[in-house]
Amino acid sequence: MSSAAPVLTIDGPGGAGKGTISRLVAERLGWHLLDSGALYRLTALAAVKHEVPLDDEARLAEVARGLDVVFVAEPESTRVLLEGEEATSTIRTEQVGDAASRVAALPAVRQALLQRQHDFRQAPGLVADGRDMGTVVFTEAPLKIFLTASASERAHRRQRQLQEAGVDASLSSLLKEIQARDARDMQRSVAPLKPADDAITLDTTRLTIPEVVDRLTELLTERGLAPDT
Repeated sequence: MSSAAPVLTIDGPGGAGKGTISRLVAERLGWHLLDSGALYRLTALAAVKHEVPLDDEARLAEVARGLDVVFVAEPESTRVLLEGEEATSTIRTEQVGDAASRVAALPAVRQALLQRQHDFRQAPGLVADGRDMGTVVFTEAPLKIFLTASASERAHRRQRQLQEAGVDASLSSLLKEIQARDARDMQRSVAPLKPADDAITLDTTRLTIPEVVDRLTELLTERGLAPDT
């Protein structure tokens, strides 16, 4: 892990815009991108595929250590291959997200994925998207952001996303799922979801994506971590 490579950590609950914002900031700066949530989703998907119970911590840790994953960067997104098979859309389903939240609560799984996450830190810099990037994985990061938004706004965003994909979804069901996942993520004993002590909290409820991207790049530039863009 190169100590010279700066890291921007972006943590927060699901639906706050972390994935899109992180990808766009990384793209603008030419930095590497770590979607840590994808690693937990892939672990959950691989476990289901190989019939590993989601409460078998030891076997799940083995799955995490042996993940056969390839991330393929493309102009508008990142393709994900699990064991040579397309998994980009599958890992974004609500079912896999729920399973990932359960898997992520297990200490042995988190430990198994820690070094893999550290390995993403390379020059010229890294944007790390997740729930414990600033509190656990990159505690020394020079800029930490906690993105949030109201639960109702996040449910609306998820519904629009699903509708655009041709999937019908109940807003009330999505809201309940988001609230349950938030509670589970915040109450877990290991790496609970919370802002780092030195993080800047940014509520995206009433902000556009370009406004958030501009704000983050401004903060990086102000701190001398990225050239004036």
